[in-house]
Amino acid sequence: MEMLERNGGRLVVYLPVELDHHYTEEIREKVDKVVREEPVFELEFDFSRTVFMDSAGIGMILGRYKMMKALSGRMMMSHMRGQIRRILKLSGILNYIQLEQEEEVV
Repeated sequence: MEMLERNGGRLVVYLPVELDHHYTEEIREKVDKVVREEPVFELEFDFSRTVFMDSAGIGMILGRYKMMKALSGRMMMSHMRGQIRRILKLSGILNYIQLEQEEEVV
């Protein structure tokens, strides 16, 4: 499965199993490149494979949220496990970014 999937003006980012400082820079660069080169109106982070996330992952998500907000775009998150949902809730991200699909991945 590719990390990025384009569908018209929507970009879906399939996050890795571990969303830490090893992967966040690569994700940030790839997403930012696509957004700069092609119109993206919706950005979705798919957490279906993710079981671990640290502060680097939170920072990367917040940075992309600010970018999409500046472009008058929309950002959402989907398919997250309970532990990831708790981390995002504690970080306050869930107050700003919509959950696209509420089902919990086991």
